[in-house]
Amino acid sequence: MKRYFDEIENNVKQGSIAAINLSEFYYKTCQKLGKSTADIRYYQVRNTKLTVVETDAELARNAGLEKCRQQADLSLADCYALAAAKRLKATLLTTDSELSKVKDVRTMLFSP
Repeated sequence: MKRYFDEIENNVKQGSIAAINLSEFYYKTCQKLGKSTADIRYYQVRNTKLTVVETDAELARNAGLEKCRQQADLSLADCYALAAAKRLKATLLTTDSELSKVKDVRTMLFSP
């Protein structure tokens, strides 16, 4: 996955993260590694060239629609990532095997 982040930082590709997924990244890091580490990693991500896709009315509705219609047991955060990828016509990079099975967007699965 490092290659993709390098391409974003070098302006070769554009990258985005839904704000709710950044929140999920923060709380999972906090639970596993503590608040200090979570704070550092959160701000490291915020200071990259990733664009944070803030939640708006349309994204919230579309994430809810994805939660309703997906056959897989996806979390609401996964559905936000999916809705954001659809909005941006983007490839969704994920470590979640269930999310990688969606048919509506191109996905790439990475092993954690």
